[in-house]
Amino acid sequence: MKKAQMMLFIAAIIMVAVSCKSSSDEFRSIKPEVLRDKIAGGWAGKMIGVTYGAPTEFRAKGITYEDSIKWKPSDIRGSMWQDDIYVQLTFLMTMDKYGIDAPSKKYQEHFAKAGYGLWHANMQARKNYYDSIFAPLSGTPEYNIHADDIDFQMKLITLDLCVPACQDSAALIADKIGRIMNYGEGVYGGIFVAALYSEAYFENDIPKIIEKALLSIPSESDYYKIIKDVIKLHQHYPTDWRAAWKELENKWGDVDICGAGITFNIDAKLNGAYIVMGLLYGEGDPMKTLEVSTRCGQDSDCNPSNALAVLGVINGFSGLPKYMQDGVNALGDTLFIHTTYSFNTAVESTVKYAYELINKDGGAVSDNLIRVRLQSPVAPVFENSFPDVVFDKRVSVFENTGWSFKGNWKPFGDKQSMVAEKAGDELQFTFTGTGVSLVGNWWKDGGKADVYVDGNLHRSIDTYYDFANQQHTETIWHVMNLQPGEHKVKLVVKGEKRPESAGTNVYITSAVVFRTEAKKSDSWKFSFEK
Repeated sequence: MKKAQMMLFIAAIIMVAVSCKSSSDEFRSIKPEVLRDKIAGGWAGKMIGVTYGAPTEFRAKGITYEDSIKWKPSDIRGSMWQDDIYVQLTFLMTMDKYGIDAPSKKYQEHFAKAGYGLWHANMQARKNYYDSIFAPLSGTPEYNIHADDIDFQMKLITLDLCVPACQDSAALIADKIGRIMNYGEGVYGGIFVAALYSEAYFENDIPKIIEKALLSIPSESDYYKIIKDVIKLHQHYPTDWRAAWKELENKWGDVDICGAGITFNIDAKLNGAYIVMGLLYGEGDPMKTLEVSTRCGQDSDCNPSNALAVLGVINGFSGLPKYMQDGVNALGDTLFIHTTYSFNTAVESTVKYAYELINKDGGAVSDNLIRVRLQSPVAPVFENSFPDVVFDKRVSVFENTGWSFKGNWKPFGDKQSMVAEKAGDELQFTFTGTGVSLVGNWWKDGGKADVYVDGNLHRSIDTYYDFANQQHTETIWHVMNLQPGEHKVKLVVKGEKRPESAGTNVYITSAVVFRTEAKKSDSWKFSFEK
């Protein structure tokens, strides 16, 4: 999916720092040329993995991908225009201009004003910026229904490779960037993947890397639980990843709030589980790791990209197969679109920031040896974006159930949506549940509206969106955590717009209703546990 954000390096190791204790007196040593080789291996793994999986992205939703995968080293050229990479590099470019200590608003501003399209949590974060909702609020479930999505996990890893250990000096950056678009499980995904990279600098045992990385996220989180499930399934089905996948899908496959009611799943934890499946069942073999993490489906370019990047850090660029090295080297000085970076310059810049962070944390860098001060991971305080929220139903605006209209509402397109533009035009949706989202169109002629819940003004919204020539059908408003029972949502068109909008139209396509109940994953037992 056009996600908007991944190359994993500088931001995830930086993310690991979010959950670190203060520096200890224990050090690990690494030679400068080895550090550089590992950083290069991580970047190369991202480039290779994203192009290996790109043709399969969201082709397998709720099923495994069983068609042939035809990949060759020359396909790595496709990484030059992959959003999984260039979005991450936007944050690296922000650091270049304002330094590692740049305020979060600068990161969000550069991200929002970049000339490329964004999707899901990243797109909402861009919209929030232009609506003057800044980090950390921009990533919270109150203002971002995509809070648990994969966006930070998949695209903000540019910072991951900067530090080969848990660094307090990196913590602030991780927190700044991750909370631009995510919260809770979505942030934990970035922390966990960052921890995988961090551990991979000094450990080559993959199960140990995974277990150690888990210490950086709360054990109460579903992200922690699903990774533990993958470990358990791998132990029970050590040679049959498809059997493990099926059990995992039965338990966790329908937990995505963003994709509620459909098989599409952009949730951070399920896709993170596929990264771990690729690592465990790949057994250190690059092609097998790519194949398993890709065939698990869903966001199947991000997941192999992250999995192979971990192997790239473990083995270094020089430890990747020769044909992979050759494929990357052939593009060494080619610029990634929307950036000022190539593979070679990204590696050198990451090395530079790694040195800066190591020194800042009390380590030491010399021409012959680098000493890294180690820290013990400590999980952050548990956050739950959507506690016990489950999908109930989706109701089209053209159904008779629950909808009523006042004023001049009319169908738009081939019954794509209902639209109104005059001040006072009103619609009401009545539902039974504990949460609801109104789905509509963010368009270049979008206008403003007030939304009321049970007679009380909840929020004013602005439906204008024409950034990077994108216009989208998207959740334009939502509310959760209502008391169980019947509720009424009323939307009133204001007849107002921002200066750049071409009109005052408000478009509505459907409503998604949620209820509150214990998730099946809370009591689920695998077939071999019954």
